[in-house]
Amino acid sequence: MNARTPEFNLISEWILPNSRVLDLGCGDGTLLHHLKKTRQTTGYGMEIDPEKNIVAISRGINVIQSNLNSHEICDYFDEDSFDFVIMTQAIQVVSRPDLLIDEMLSVGKEGIITFPNFGHWRNLSRLFFQGRMPQNETLPNPWYNTANIHLCTFSDFEDLCDEKDIAIVERKVVNTQHQPSIFTRLSPNLLGEIALYRIKRKTKAPSNETFA
Repeated sequence: MNARTPEFNLISEWILPNSRVLDLGCGDGTLLHHLKKTRQTTGYGMEIDPEKNIVAISRGINVIQSNLNSHEICDYFDEDSFDFVIMTQAIQVVSRPDLLIDEMLSVGKEGIITFPNFGHWRNLSRLFFQGRMPQNETLPNPWYNTANIHLCTFSDFEDLCDEKDIAIVERKVVNTQHQPSIFTRLSPNLLGEIALYRIKRKTKAPSNETFA
């Protein structure tokens, strides 16, 4: 089983059957392949790594080789071309997450974003007690060779959504095993390790919104 299968299973719970999906930073196409099998989705992936693109194509995935920092998404697709635009564990590695979210919600009716929580108590305690940048299962690389350039907390992300008039349709806060608990529900910003957000523009057509 792929190490990220639990996360993909959580995402698939939000995807309606026969949806059209765009996966940003799709890697080898594992998520799109999973959604194609479990939700009968169609769509595209965007990925910069040519070797991963080859693997994705071998799985029957439509892939565009593209750097997310080049802000080309709207050049390839029209407004509302997709039911869902997904970006998993990548928002912290792009140069302008705020602009990328704008693009996501331009070409997609809804966005799904997952990322690690820099505000988790283990990260804070390492900074406070050891004076060192966090390094753990969700942030495995040392500071000098990490791809993460825009680490944030769940509260930071929700503040950005509020500034941009973006509605949080649903949120899932989990541990590294992608399991929720009473503790992550009581204090998500301190005790949650990974979050999954489902978002949309407030000005777009209303849907049945839940926030957990």
